[in-house]
Amino acid sequence: MRFFRQNIRLPKTAVLLVLAAVIAGIGCGSRSSYVSSPVAVRVPTPDTRVAAPPDSACPPVPIGPPEVVEKSVASLGGPKTVIHEVGPLETIWRISRMYDVRPQAIYTANGIGSKDVLRIGQKLVIPHARKLRYVINLYHNSQWHYIILHHTATDMGNAKTINLAHGARGFWNGLGYHFLIDNGTLGKGDGQIEMSPRWIRQQEGAHCKADGMNDKSIGIALVGNFNNESPTPNQMQSLMFLLRILCNYYHIPSPCIMGHREVPGAATECPGSRFPLAEIRRSLSQTFSSRK
Repeated sequence: MRFFRQNIRLPKTAVLLVLAAVIAGIGCGSRSSYVSSPVAVRVPTPDTRVAAPPDSACPPVPIGPPEVVEKSVASLGGPKTVIHEVGPLETIWRISRMYDVRPQAIYTANGIGSKDVLRIGQKLVIPHARKLRYVINLYHNSQWHYIILHHTATDMGNAKTINLAHGARGFWNGLGYHFLIDNGTLGKGDGQIEMSPRWIRQQEGAHCKADGMNDKSIGIALVGNFNNESPTPNQMQSLMFLLRILCNYYHIPSPCIMGHREVPGAATECPGSRFPLAEIRRSLSQTFSSRK
């Protein structure tokens, strides 16, 4: 299975059925080859001109440049044109880093400028894309002490559809997780990592009320229903990469990585009976103990 799928078109009826299923049931209640090591670098502040619903309780994007971790995930087979669908609070800066394409090339290909506002769901032509990369922002913040893992309990989804579903359920500010790891459906790559507006703004989550975890934990969800199947190999590779980065940066020990159902007071099966929680903690524990 290829990591990246482009130009996926679904009949309108299929799209409506997907959205209905997502809104009704979403939430808890070819393999990629890694070709480079992650490198953390200081970068200019990303542009933030993205349309988002007004929210008076929503704090501004953190001032000052984040640290950014980038890692090549897969080659796209040489320069090619791909179509990218804009997710919530996604920017030209981040999209250009993801595909190793200069921002100006994206502006020119789409007839837009740096002052134009991107719309969630907008389709952008990405010319001469070479690679697909992880681009993860890291912010200095002492708020994060746990990581809570979830599944979406749906077969399909991406940040745009889940943002819509969570908004319909009354979640303040839409998408309740901080990160979403896609499963190759609805035009996203199998294992692609999407950052949510909550992470970019460093807001508390809307993914786990139990034990006050929304205030002190990073919420990561994988698209899929893991009572019925296991995460894809690409999703697991991406999850382990993300967990290592976050645990190292925020000094979160492996026992503080929990499935939603493990949180005291949580009445849920999330992230599903086939989600390998013990294996994940064991792997992370071995990784960090080997560094001592």
